[in-house]
Amino acid sequence: MQQIVRQLAAEIKVTESQVRAAVELLDGGATVPFIARYRKEVTGGLDDVQLRELEARLAYLRELEDRRVAVLKSIDEQGKLTDALRAAIAAAPTKQELEDIYLPFKQKRRTKGQIAREFGIEPLADKLLADPTLDPHAEAQAFCQPATTLDDGKPGPDFSTTFAVLDGVRDILSERWAEDAVLVQSLREWLWAEGLLRSKKVEGKNESDPEVAKFRDYFEYDEPIGRVPSHRALAVFRGRALEILEAKLVLPVEPEPGQPSIAEGKIALHLGWSHQGRKSDDLLRKCVAWTWRVKLSLSTERDLFSRLREEAEKVAIKVFADNLRDLLLAAPAGPRAVMGLDPGIRTGVKVAVVDRTGKLVETATVYPHEPRRDWDGSLATLGRLCMKHGVQLIAIGNGTASRETDKLAAELIKLMQKQVVDQAGQALPAIEKIVVSEAGASVYSASEYASQEMPDVDVSLRGAASIARRLQDPLAELVKIEPKSIGVGQYQHDVNQSELARTLDAVVEDCVNSVGVDLNTASAPLLARVSGLSGSVAKAVVRWREQHGAFKNRKQLMEVSGLGAKTFEQAAGFLRIRDGDNPLDMTGVHPETYPVVEQIMEKTGKPVAELMGRAEMLKTLKPELFANEKFGVITVRDILGELEKPGRDPRPDFKVARFNEGVEDIADLREGMVLEGTVSNVAQFGAFVDLGVHQDGLVHVSQLSHKFVQDAREVVKTGDIVKVKVLEVDAARKRISLSMKLDAAPARRDGPRDNRFEGAGRGYAPPRRAAEPAQPSAMASAFAKLQQGRR
Repeated sequence: MQQIVRQLAAEIKVTESQVRAAVELLDGGATVPFIARYRKEVTGGLDDVQLRELEARLAYLRELEDRRVAVLKSIDEQGKLTDALRAAIAAAPTKQELEDIYLPFKQKRRTKGQIAREFGIEPLADKLLADPTLDPHAEAQAFCQPATTLDDGKPGPDFSTTFAVLDGVRDILSERWAEDAVLVQSLREWLWAEGLLRSKKVEGKNESDPEVAKFRDYFEYDEPIGRVPSHRALAVFRGRALEILEAKLVLPVEPEPGQPSIAEGKIALHLGWSHQGRKSDDLLRKCVAWTWRVKLSLSTERDLFSRLREEAEKVAIKVFADNLRDLLLAAPAGPRAVMGLDPGIRTGVKVAVVDRTGKLVETATVYPHEPRRDWDGSLATLGRLCMKHGVQLIAIGNGTASRETDKLAAELIKLMQKQVVDQAGQALPAIEKIVVSEAGASVYSASEYASQEMPDVDVSLRGAASIARRLQDPLAELVKIEPKSIGVGQYQHDVNQSELARTLDAVVEDCVNSVGVDLNTASAPLLARVSGLSGSVAKAVVRWREQHGAFKNRKQLMEVSGLGAKTFEQAAGFLRIRDGDNPLDMTGVHPETYPVVEQIMEKTGKPVAELMGRAEMLKTLKPELFANEKFGVITVRDILGELEKPGRDPRPDFKVARFNEGVEDIADLREGMVLEGTVSNVAQFGAFVDLGVHQDGLVHVSQLSHKFVQDAREVVKTGDIVKVKVLEVDAARKRISLSMKLDAAPARRDGPRDNRFEGAGRGYAPPRRAAEPAQPSAMASAFAKLQQGRR
């Protein structure tokens, strides 16, 4: 364990004592949010990012250590464990390198090399390798044996000729070299740095087929494998899985016909052998070629493809996680009455009104679009609902007919404002309308929890309620939906699903606990994401609340069935109680540190209610005065910070993107238009912006800023409201190219390419299609990548 602690400390760049403390807490059942927030003294201030990394690496290194023990035991039982081998196994830093060392000792099916050894040919192989001046056929005569027959009468191994014996020599040497861990690792690293990933269209596939055409950027493509970006790697692998693309690893320089390859030269160099025209050199060259072409080329390709996929998946999962975090931490509209509109054409627009607490109060269905076209009747119904329930916001789902429904909402707002002016003689604050993502709403509508939450409401209307609530509090509503269904990732079905689920669950947990949860209003799915609370305990909390009414203080949590002292410790600080017995219960101050607050009250002579929010006074207090052996200066400083801004919400203020009037469809867009929109998705190559025209536009990474941008997330995040200029519109292919460089002229296709998103490195070749006069723009390529990733 000490070795693991030492390695973790080096990787995360912290001290061993910090790692040891964090590991002990994690092993003791503490959650990452709890450790990051309330055990800063113990860990020396490790934050949630460092703790998540430590948690993941700890699991990997422990698995590696368990495998190391199993390998040592297996080799020892074979009687082949030497001191040098033991040291090599102990030093192996990764699972793959450990398996490379174990390969020669792994139990495997009987190979040609093993058969040759069983027939006593290995001494000949050693002899010819040691002295290539010997004549191989002359030496092989002594090893010829009569042909054998198996028990079932079939022919057995045959070493009756010198040619057969020398084939045995080839099999013995090539297997031995292919299991040389140092050689295998050096070839693997060399090809990772120099080898090319090459793909082409499978022969016979129709390029005009839309499913095939999606991958046309990869019909004639190669790029250094170690520098292939995540989205390109996953696109190639998807094309291969669909049998549209062929993919292979190729050497950086193809050998001349009949000449050895660079890979064979590297094997020979490792062995210290070179062809000098001696009698056995032709045989040894054949053995070297066999080692690469038969034994190592395919296995190396498989290993490097696995490595490329693993690294590409890490990036894709991180992009998904980052976008999910931004969406969950989007600005809440807060306690306002909201009308949710789930747009539809023939099936009508589903309407749900929720009050300021999120309670569903009324539903309806209106038919403003084809075929009924009951525009005036729809306005009358919506106006009545707005007046009856005091609607302040209208949330419109961004699916089919969203722009037409947005137009309906705009007319509704104008009519209502006019009506109020006519009746009261003065204008009131106008109702605001917002188009929101409806991703996952249908999944929620059909879920077991939705049926429990709204048992008497039709499935189609539950989606409208979800759309309304996610405007009030995106975090509280979106936690009811499986993270993968929220739709802010690329290639999400192509990546490791268990790793994706683990990462996304960690993001949801971190977001929920960073904001805090209202104990008296939170749903069971939201409570289940609180540090320390399981799904069953969360349901028990809700049951207690239904039976006894609102919680008055955090201590009452101990009355909940299944919630013991350990769970209370992990969860209490993240649960908020408003208007309860103790004002501290609405803050992030943990109950275990209430005695520290009592000391502060004694020192200042003020009750806690008068301390809270008094930043000027609190800033004059020295944390050192209240620190003790259990709670140090860091903790006291956090307590004072909480008292300065009690119950603060770390999420940004609520703002609304306003779509331009008259821009309802992609056909309405013109080059040079400046529009406001909401960032709907962020990838490394750019950001997608919802302009309210049913098709997101792309701000390519080259158009995000006048300065160089490596990753789009350096400039924008999901949910940001941005102003963009239209650069190019391709209505036929549904592509909108945008720029955030508003003071720049629209990009010319033949102009200089500042900050372009180029191929990952030397050797990258974009598709070469003679039928087309020009290469696709970087923007067009990025669109293709996103379209492939969304499917």
